[in-house]
Amino acid sequence: MKETKRIIITGGSGKAGRWIVKEFIEQGYEVLNLDSRMPDKPECPTLIVDLNDSGQVHNALSAHALRDRTPVEAVVHFAAIPVAFRYPNDVTFRNNVMSTYNILEAAANFGIKKAVIASSESSYGIVFAQHFFAPRYVPIDEKHPQLPEDSYGLSKVVNEVTAEAFHRRTGMQVVSFRLGNILDPDDYERVKSGFARPEERARILWSYIDARDVASACRLAVEREGLGAVPLILAADDTSSDIPSQELIERYMPGVERRDALDGRRSFLDNSQVKRVLGWEQKFRIMEQ
Repeated sequence: MKETKRIIITGGSGKAGRWIVKEFIEQGYEVLNLDSRMPDKPECPTLIVDLNDSGQVHNALSAHALRDRTPVEAVVHFAAIPVAFRYPNDVTFRNNVMSTYNILEAAANFGIKKAVIASSESSYGIVFAQHFFAPRYVPIDEKHPQLPEDSYGLSKVVNEVTAEAFHRRTGMQVVSFRLGNILDPDDYERVKSGFARPEERARILWSYIDARDVASACRLAVEREGLGAVPLILAADDTSSDIPSQELIERYMPGVERRDALDGRRSFLDNSQVKRVLGWEQKFRIMEQ
């Protein structure tokens, strides 16, 4: 009899989360979703949980982690306030930092060995900076300085450091995905309609990543061993613009250092590490949607 594989997903009712839930279910996992609201189309059990309350988080995880003596493979934590300035700065910071700490703490206490968390391209600081600034170099990789001014980007930097602390303390494997702008199938028409206004996506460096590609990366991160605490850029190979990348740089950031060729519509976020570490490949491209 095939052993049941259990996974806990936070934010499974959200934009990326619903695709992550779907991916794991289709791959034979038993999924529990923790969220602040019910999904529009439930595909697995959902518990309504305040992730800022450590007691609620421990209670929610215990119901799944201790049942039938079957271990939970991992926690995939995507629940968060997803942008800066939607809430007061302190609310955004507190929510995103405390929810991540509580999830990792509870996972550690119940012996869950792996976690995946949602970091962001916003950790580099460009997206929500008061005054636009160009990156130090392109394509941006994991070694590029993280320079956030806003509480959202700062929360992502803190969460990556928190992941490192839990790895040091417990040996937990934690993959932090620095995500490009997440798009689902319903978003593509809107983004393509903005091709004539490329300046509108300059702050995100014209990045994108399909939510279905995010989901497959999350599964691969759970199924890999021995990664430690590692940040990985997760972005598409190409940009969300129909203008060649070299032209975009010359038009909007002419002085930036170019460390590699920008042929065609190559992304300004270097995803080579996630490909090498996880064997991930992009399946969904904006020009094909």
